[in-house]
Amino acid sequence: MRAAGGRGPMRPYRAPAPARGAPPSARGAAVLVTSRPLDEYCTSFGLSRAGLRGLPGPLLDCPGGAAGLAAEARALGCRVVAADPLYAAPPAVLAGLALAGRDAMAARMRSTPQRYPSARHLRHDKYLRSWDRARELFAADRAAHPERYVAAELPRLPFADGTFALTLSSYLLFAYPERFGPDEQLAALLELVRVTDPAGEVRVHPLHDGDGRRCPHLDGLRAALGRHGVASEITVRPAGGLNRRVLRLRAVRRRQGTPGPSGACT
Repeated sequence: MRAAGGRGPMRPYRAPAPARGAPPSARGAAVLVTSRPLDEYCTSFGLSRAGLRGLPGPLLDCPGGAAGLAAEARALGCRVVAADPLYAAPPAVLAGLALAGRDAMAARMRSTPQRYPSARHLRHDKYLRSWDRARELFAADRAAHPERYVAAELPRLPFADGTFALTLSSYLLFAYPERFGPDEQLAALLELVRVTDPAGEVRVHPLHDGDGRRCPHLDGLRAALGRHGVASEITVRPAGGLNRRVLRLRAVRRRQGTPGPSGACT
């Protein structure tokens, strides 16, 4: 397999074997199915409606969950494709998981309010209502445009190299270290870069787990990405009384015929 932008072949990665008959998503803690609206994406990733409107190509949201991004961004003229293994489930099952995710988020905001924007910046009841609206938009948009919601799971996405102008990945790779160890994170990030145009960018948020612990091997992971021809930077921006850290990745063009370096994340 070759990476986006003509980089050399990627070194095969190591990943823990799942339980017999179980997909990778069956390992570890349950992933919360979120229903985040466009405004939250803009705040988390440092995006703007004008920027989305001006994207030269489609946007990938992976995992898409039950977010309202695709529906809301499409109204701006931005084409969005959402990918998530849960899209293989019947709509009623996914709707139930999304509602359970909303209830879990409400419980977390009550029990650990310090991890979320303060009520001075955003009332929690208003925030949860934005999830309710996003969940409704998602259900309607998926029913109307099922081809824009692809059942797929990292680190194997069914898209050609360089398909997307911008790729977003939120609340997965660093949020669930039980599921994604260093090698799995590296494989998933390289796959996101592969399907992103070399002139585009991958953005990943957050860079901590569900308890607020930062990824302890992020420097090593970035070094491994660099050996695969991927430039990375971390941007920090205040939002809602919190500092949001975003990992931004770009494919570095290589001379034709230059092999890609090997090396796993340690």
